[in-house]
Amino acid sequence: MATDITIETTVGMDIGDRYSQLCVLDERGEVLETGRVATTRRGLTNRFQSLPPARVVIEASTHSPWIAEQLESYGHEVVVANPRRVALIYAEHTKSDEIDAETLARLGRLDPKLLRPIVHRKGETLKDRALLRSRGVLVRSRTRLISHVRGVVKVHGQRLASCGADAFAKKQCQALPEDLREALMPLLEMIESMTREIRAYDRKIEELSESEYPETALMRAVTGVGPITALSFVVTIEDPGRFAKSRSVGSYVGLRPRRWQSGDVDQQMRITKAGDKEMRQLLVGSAHYILGPFGPDCDLRRFGMRLAERGGKAAKKRAVVAVARKLAVLLHRLWVTGEAYEPLRHASKLELRQAG
Repeated sequence: MATDITIETTVGMDIGDRYSQLCVLDERGEVLETGRVATTRRGLTNRFQSLPPARVVIEASTHSPWIAEQLESYGHEVVVANPRRVALIYAEHTKSDEIDAETLARLGRLDPKLLRPIVHRKGETLKDRALLRSRGVLVRSRTRLISHVRGVVKVHGQRLASCGADAFAKKQCQALPEDLREALMPLLEMIESMTREIRAYDRKIEELSESEYPETALMRAVTGVGPITALSFVVTIEDPGRFAKSRSVGSYVGLRPRRWQSGDVDQQMRITKAGDKEMRQLLVGSAHYILGPFGPDCDLRRFGMRLAERGGKAAKKRAVVAVARKLAVLLHRLWVTGEAYEPLRHASKLELRQAG
C-alpha cells in the first residue's frame, strides 16, 4: 500500500470480470466522475497511470490481487475491502454496479478501517498456494468419482470392499460386476490417473517444503500435522510477525466462536468460519487425528479429551474445534520461537508444580 502521499480523491471500484465500474469522489464527498474501465492491465494503465495519487477502494475478489499490485505501482493507496464488512452493498434494495462503486468510495473516504482491509499475498506465495489448491481439487474430484462408483454398484445390489483411495482403482478393477464394467472401467482408469498425479503433487510439496519453507519441519513434529497442513499454514499466514499474539491466529482462520453481547446477555455462538476455508479444514482434520484412536498422548489430546468428557456429541464437536484452534496457536508459536515441539510440555510443568 502506498504511503506518505496526499490523497485528494477517493475512487470506488466495483470489479467485474470484463468491465469495472468507477465512482470518483472529491475531498468533500461530491461525485466528480462515474464511468467504467476494462478489467485488463491495459485498461487500468490507461485510466490510472496518469491519475494523481488517489485512494482506490476495491472489494476482495479473483481479480483484486493483480489489480491492487498494479494500482499501487502507479502511486495510489489501494484499500482491499473485506467482503464481510461491506454489508451496505448487499443490503441495498436497488443494487447496481454504479451504486456499489459509490458505496465503496464513500466507505473508503469516511474511514478505511471500517472495511477491515486485507493484504494480498506475494507472487511466490500465491504460486505455492496454487500448487496446494490444485492438489486439493484433484483429491476432491477423486473422492467424488470413488463415491459414484460405489453408489452405482450398490444400486445393483452389490458392494465393493473397503480400501484406501490410493489403492481403490487397482483393488476394485476385478471386483466390478461384469454388467457394469463398460460403464465404470473408464472411471477407474481416471481415478488411477488422478492418484498418480496426486502422488506427483505430494513429491513436489515435500521438495518445496524442504527447499523453501524449512520452518515446516518444526510443525510436522506435532502429532497429526503432515506436509500439506504445515505448508498450507505457512503460505496462508505468510508473515508470522503480522500477529502480535499467537492466540490471534485462531481468529484469523475462523476458529474463534462468535460472541453476542448486549446488556446482560453475553452469549457464545458458533465459530466465525472467517478466513481460509481449506486451512481451517486441514486444522480440523489434524484435530480429529489427535483425538482419534491413533493419536498419541500429548497436551492437545489431553485438553480435547477433557472437553469431550463433558458429554454428548456436541461436546465432542466442540472439543475438535477447540483442539484445532489450539493447534493453530501452537504452530504459530513454534514458527516464531523456533523451539522444538514438546508433546507433554504443559503436563510436565504441572507435575513439577504439584511435586514442589
